[in-house]
Amino acid sequence: MTTTATAPAPTSTNVGMAQIAYLTAGEVARTVLGSCIGLALFHPRKQTAAFAHIVLPTCGGRSGPPGKFADTALPAMLEQLALRGVSKIGLVAKLAGGANMFGGSGPIQIGEANHAAVLELLAAAGIPVVGEHVGGTSGRRVAFDGATRDFTVEIAAGSPVVI
Repeated sequence: MTTTATAPAPTSTNVGMAQIAYLTAGEVARTVLGSCIGLALFHPRKQTAAFAHIVLPTCGGRSGPPGKFADTALPAMLEQLALRGVSKIGLVAKLAGGANMFGGSGPIQIGEANHAAVLELLAAAGIPVVGEHVGGTSGRRVAFDGATRDFTVEIAAGSPVVI
């Protein structure tokens, strides 16, 4: 009789608004995004990754959990990854979200502002974006796999996309 070993199912972590999760192989971060940005940072050859559910572009002097604002989430992610043995050198990013959920045509939409802030911060940190699925007017359900580094994005009435 021959038996075949199967890999255990990944552990799923739901990442709420303003939260940051740190993943290893075998873990998947999941969330639902509207105008928020889901940001995954990882090194292609390391086992630890970070995923943040960013709500607003800047703290502007306001307090809140580090994951709430782009300008506090990225430094917190980098600090915690470094403590886990993953330096900034070689990190890459994938992101999704930034939808225009509230309609209107004001001077700037929060989804666009979130996306622009994250891109600016990543560029300043020297972290390239290797995949993104942003904008539009629909929310997204996303999952980031800590093992494969696949970032799966599902939009209502659409087929899943892997970035």
